[in-house]
Amino acid sequence: MQEHLTVVDHPLVQHKLTLMRDKGASSAEFRRLLHEITLLLAYEITREMPMTTRAIETPLEEMDAPILAGKKLALVSILRAGNGMLDGVLELVPSARVGFVGLYRDEETLKPVQYYFKVPEGMNDRMVIVVDPMLATGNSSAAAIDLLKQAGATDIRFLCLLAAPEGVARMKEAHPDVPIVTASVDRGLNSKGYIMPGLGDAGDRMFGTK
Repeated sequence: MQEHLTVVDHPLVQHKLTLMRDKGASSAEFRRLLHEITLLLAYEITREMPMTTRAIETPLEEMDAPILAGKKLALVSILRAGNGMLDGVLELVPSARVGFVGLYRDEETLKPVQYYFKVPEGMNDRMVIVVDPMLATGNSSAAAIDLLKQAGATDIRFLCLLAAPEGVARMKEAHPDVPIVTASVDRGLNSKGYIMPGLGDAGDRMFGTK
């Protein structure tokens, strides 16, 4: 993983992302594709999980075999759209603990407003993966990570489907110690803070709301 930003350019990721961007994709298709892409992105973001060994017995002999070390991974969803990525990571790491940060964006100021925060215990001893499909202005993501650091988290990664250069820069400024893994860095933001060309509002497309 690069120091701050990793763009996963795997052909399957890029193919599925194109299908998601298409405005003709149904909510069911969108959710399924997001789940599949998240699995592939999660493979990349968990690459540096701490390991130890355990003595086991194979059908042929005993061996010291590699196994995950330390406390269970913590997944933290930025509500509501982040929930669309939870299952993909949980399928890969079913023992992970799950937390939630509720933030909404004030349409006038584009600043995040907190309404919910619930995370697992022992955040200082866990690798924490924050999930949110869109890294747009970066304000909500930076605010969520502020809250997680206040809760004791020190090993944090950010997983998103799409990022804007403005959001990447904001996160690097606010949290240079938090690596970002994404499927694409798009052109930029429009006047309403939406990623261009993007795929619209991920939450609305996922849940069929407007």
